Amino acid sequence: MTSSSRIALVTGAGSGIGRAVALRLAASGYRVVLCGRRKSLLDAVAHEAGAACSLVVEADVADATAVTKLFGRIESECGRLDLLFNNAGISGTPGPVEELAAEDFQRVLATNVTGAFLCAQAAFRMMKNQRPQGGRIVNNGSVSAQTPRPHMTAYTVSKHAITGLTKSLALEGRAHAIACGQIDIGNTVTELLGKLGREALQADGSRRAEPSFDVTHVADAVLYMAQLPLDANVLSMTVAATGMPLVGRG
Repeated sequence: MTSSSRIALVTGAGSGIGRAVALRLAASGYRVVLCGRRKSLLDAVAHEAGAACSLVVEADVADATAVTKLFGRIESECGRLDLLFNNAGISGTPGPVEELAAEDFQRVLATNVTGAFLCAQAAFRMMKNQRPQGGRIVNNGSVSAQTPRPHMTAYTVSKHAITGLTKSLALEGRAHAIACGQIDIGNTVTELLGKLGREALQADGSRRAEPSFDVTHVADAVLYMAQLPLDANVLSMTVAATGMPLVGRG
C-alpha cells in the first residue's frame, strides 16, 4: 500500500508536535484526519495541509462518546485507518506533590492516559477488522516516561502509563499485523515549551535554561516510524536536544 492511499489520524493536531507531524505526514502523501479540542486551530492546519486533509473533527479524547463518534466518522468517510499518532496531552499545573489537588491529578490522567487508551482501543479494533488487516499506532510519551522532572508528578505518572499501554498494544497486536511504538520527546521548540526552556526546575532546586531542538525533527522521526513495513517496529525512540540534562538527571 502506498503512502498516498494511507489514512493517518493525529490527535492534538491543532498545535505544537501534533501540527508538525500532521503537516509532515500530509507532505509525504498520507491523507490526514485532524482531531483536537479547538476547531479554529484544526481548520488552520487543514488549510496548510490542503487536499491531503481528509477530515477535521473537534473532539475531547477523554470523552468516550466523542472518541466513538470520531472513529465512526473515520470508518464511514475514509474507509480504513493505517496510522494513529496518539499525541493529545496536557502537562497539568506544576507544583510539589503534597500540594497536588486530586482533581488536577485526575484531569491530567483523563487526557493523557484515558484519552490515549480510548483512541488506541478504537484504532486497534478498526485495524484488526479492516482488510487488508493491520496498521500502526505511535504513542507520544515523553522523556518523563524515563526520568521525572521535579514538581510534575501527574504528568510523569501519565507518561509512565503510556509506556505500559505501548507494550501491551505491541504484544496483542502481533497476531493482527498491528505495530505499536512510542516516541519520547524532550524539549522541542513549540508554544508549549515556553518558560520551561528558559528556567527549568532542576533536581537540586536550581533553575536554568535548557537546550531545545526544532519540532520538525520530531515530525521526521514519527514519519520514519510510520513508514516502516508492519513486520518491523520501533518500540521505543527518544529524541531530545543533545545538550539536554536528561541522562543522569538528578
